[in-house]
Amino acid sequence: MNRSVILLVLLGAIVVGALSSIFIVDEREKALVLRFGRVVNVQEDPGLAFKAPFIDEVIKYDDRILSLEVGPLEVTPLDDRRLVVDAFARYRITDVRRFREAVGVGSVGAAESRLDNIMRDQTREVLGTVSSNDILSSDRAALMLRIRNGAIAQAQDLGLEVIDVRLKRTDLPQANLEATFARMRAEREREAADEIARGEEAAQRVRAQADRTEVELVSEAEREAEVIRGEADAERNNIFAEAYGADPEFFEFYRSLTAYARALQGGNSSLVLSPDNEFFNYLKSSDGTGRVQQ
Repeated sequence: MNRSVILLVLLGAIVVGALSSIFIVDEREKALVLRFGRVVNVQEDPGLAFKAPFIDEVIKYDDRILSLEVGPLEVTPLDDRRLVVDAFARYRITDVRRFREAVGVGSVGAAESRLDNIMRDQTREVLGTVSSNDILSSDRAALMLRIRNGAIAQAQDLGLEVIDVRLKRTDLPQANLEATFARMRAEREREAADEIARGEEAAQRVRAQADRTEVELVSEAEREAEVIRGEADAERNNIFAEAYGADPEFFEFYRSLTAYARALQGGNSSLVLSPDNEFFNYLKSSDGTGRVQQ
């Protein structure tokens, strides 16, 4: 009985020891085997792996591409026009042994904190060598490549590989932004005032040209009217002359009636003339000849 118990205990111990010496590495992971805090094995291939039971410890790290958000930071380009930049980095753990030695038990959190400092330093260093126009233009792709290349060299000491760096947002600080908007507004108002002034100048030229054209047209029309009026007066005088020559007495009679019509207008006209005035010859005559009968 005692022998059976002992055998069962030994068998259980063997099974537990065997199970504790086996661990599985996922294809998305890398593993470190630590013995009393010292790295004794690196397992990068997925599958079953072995360690010393009870005394070895297995630490697993993510082998996938990870992302790091770099918070807003202010940079000062060559033209001293301060900008606020947000960056985004993608990285992976390539050397788990060096990673463990660099960050210790802090793991990924400690590594990302140090990588964040690296990214901030590189971003300020690279963007400080160019103008703000270069940062805001299509040349920013080359700037992101320079930031990544600078970060790669420093991240290797952490066992990390920086795969990609992106500048997400590039804005002016709030105080500078308001000043820039005010300056842009003043510039647009100045341009609008210039356009209005040029429009007024063009309008004045058009109005002056129109006034001159009007004067010229009116003058020409008046000249032509005077010519036509003169020709009409001449024609009228010719007709009167021909009529007078054809029948002088009728012409005198017509002229007198015209004079009476113009002088005796309205219903209560009065004329003060001497009795022998020739104006009323046709009114005094009885035969309509204009000769007063004695």
